[in-house]
Amino acid sequence: MTDGRGSAYPCIGGGEIIFAIGYEKTQTTTIEILFSPFFAVFSLHFGMAFLGQLLLCMFLIMIPMITESAMNDTESLLRIKQSLNNPISLESWKPGTRPCDETMKWVGLICGNGVVTTLRLRSLNLSGAIDVFALSQLQGLRVINLVSNSFSGPIPEFNKLGALKAIYLSMNQFSGEIPSGYFTTMVSLKKIWFDNNNFSGPIPSSLAQLPRLLELHLNNNNFSGLIPLMGQQTLESLNLSNNSLIGDIPSSLSRFDVALFDGNPGLCGPKLRRLCVNVIHTPKGPKQPSKPPPESLKIAYMLMGLSGFILVAMIIAIYLLVQKRKKEEADQMCVEKRNGNVDDSFGLGISSVSPKEDDSTRENLEKGSPKTTKGGGDLVLLNKGAVAFGLSDLMKAGAEVLGNGSLGSSYKAKLSNGLILVVKRLKEMNKMSKDGFQVEMSRLGRLEHPNILAPLACHFQKKEKLAIYEYIPKGSLLYLLHGDRGESHAELNWPARLKIIKGVALGMGYIHRELGMLALPHGNLKSSNVLLGPNNEPLVVDYGLISVIDANHAANVLTGYKAPEVVQNHSVSPKCDVYCLGIIILEILTGKFPSQYRNKGKGGTDVVHWVKSAMSEQREAELLDPEITGCTNSLGEMQKLLQIGAECTESDPDDRIDIREAIRRIEEIRI
Repeated sequence: MTDGRGSAYPCIGGGEIIFAIGYEKTQTTTIEILFSPFFAVFSLHFGMAFLGQLLLCMFLIMIPMITESAMNDTESLLRIKQSLNNPISLESWKPGTRPCDETMKWVGLICGNGVVTTLRLRSLNLSGAIDVFALSQLQGLRVINLVSNSFSGPIPEFNKLGALKAIYLSMNQFSGEIPSGYFTTMVSLKKIWFDNNNFSGPIPSSLAQLPRLLELHLNNNNFSGLIPLMGQQTLESLNLSNNSLIGDIPSSLSRFDVALFDGNPGLCGPKLRRLCVNVIHTPKGPKQPSKPPPESLKIAYMLMGLSGFILVAMIIAIYLLVQKRKKEEADQMCVEKRNGNVDDSFGLGISSVSPKEDDSTRENLEKGSPKTTKGGGDLVLLNKGAVAFGLSDLMKAGAEVLGNGSLGSSYKAKLSNGLILVVKRLKEMNKMSKDGFQVEMSRLGRLEHPNILAPLACHFQKKEKLAIYEYIPKGSLLYLLHGDRGESHAELNWPARLKIIKGVALGMGYIHRELGMLALPHGNLKSSNVLLGPNNEPLVVDYGLISVIDANHAANVLTGYKAPEVVQNHSVSPKCDVYCLGIIILEILTGKFPSQYRNKGKGGTDVVHWVKSAMSEQREAELLDPEITGCTNSLGEMQKLLQIGAECTESDPDDRIDIREAIRRIEEIRI
């Protein structure tokens, strides 16, 4: 291109001519003036105008390159979505929208100050090779949660994200070895949950270099070799069970319960009461011919083999006798049931088999076989301290219906040995596999705290899932507050109510620490799920069920889903549990049944609106249950609790206090 006065040099970018500047000896361009000292050396060959134009052209071309290398959160997340298989659940991730928009946030994200801080893609059936480069462009990202998906293959290069504080990869199919130096650059990391995968090889030694490590869960993998010498005093939660680890447990980890190392036959040492035999490696050399064993040693070997054979034969004989006796008892029990001599209200006998099932299935169920139906099994005991019992014991037990809750029916069953249990028949869990159900229930059953009631056992069949608990005679807080107005209600004086609130808060704090990987660590906190033990010690139940219940059903039955942010934009977080804790505080103080427990809010009192309206008009004294206002010296403490309850039930989760702050302030209240 020319203009008749000289030559022109077009600069091409993106397939289009960007500009064309002519050159004439009698004129001086701006580029020439700015860069003339530099260009003087080259002017004899190229001319100052050409070089000036070339430099400007290169600068303009580099601008989009720089912009592309620094993607914003929207672009990064869309690239992540593109790298995943079956991202149907991420439909809200759309171009032209903002991830942290307050009116319509993208699913699976938690934001702070308009920046993505947590990627929580739990139980979304995702797989594929996640784009780590795009992840690294999320400058505010501190937590990655990919629990209960279908990711497989080697662990992604999350170690390129040095600012991460927590990684949750539980219940996927990740496999292979993790490099020993994988965690070297991740000095901010506090929580690592890699349990229930297929990782193998040694536990990475770089874990010992993490100065802030709080939680490490590597259970149910194939890790082998020695446990690294981990001396972090910050470590609060550890689980290395069910691997192939060997050697002594480091003394720095001896403070943890022995059950957290179970399932590693090669481990030894004082904690396991198993002697460690040091293997001495001799230098390699020419093989020496082995000497034949002496005659006495041969005889000893023969005697040991014979003794072992006799012992095995005795064990088999005893087992067959026991099985025969169980079969005879079960057959007799079935005959009595047919004759109407046994209460079958528990529903685990013949009545639990549908007419469509074949005769062999019916016969197996009647006899209490360990495999009652296809995909079924006997009871799985979840708590090692519990008294042992089996499915046949439950089938023989007379039972009474306790009630029908949102999660299913509950029965009280008394076993022949006097043990009384509560059996919950869980519904809407048909998508959960047997292994997945048992893994999740085992996680819930291992929890121990004075203010929670862990399940004792569980049972899985394709159409029958059971959770079994200890029976608590006094019943629930709901019944004592709103049911019987007699002597039991009189027990709920001010000291008792304060004790219950403190106990519930402490139990919730423990659940949030141990189940922090869940979107809703409890998910179903309400007064009917707070049982009262001796001396009105509260026991929180039905926690963690979001991990086993179908996602579509969870929104309809779990109380945590009634928090305002879930109703408005489907944003689920641990703050929903805080909202439920606030409802319980207000319910206990006012004695009113909350409408928040009802579906669609029909019935009861909207305690949140009522309390906040009264507090704005300084009418707090009118809110308190007349049963406790007699403690006039404690009105100040009651009003402090009202304030805590109000702050726990703020409609905006960002304005809501977190669980730790709620516990701290509740514990400060004294009578």
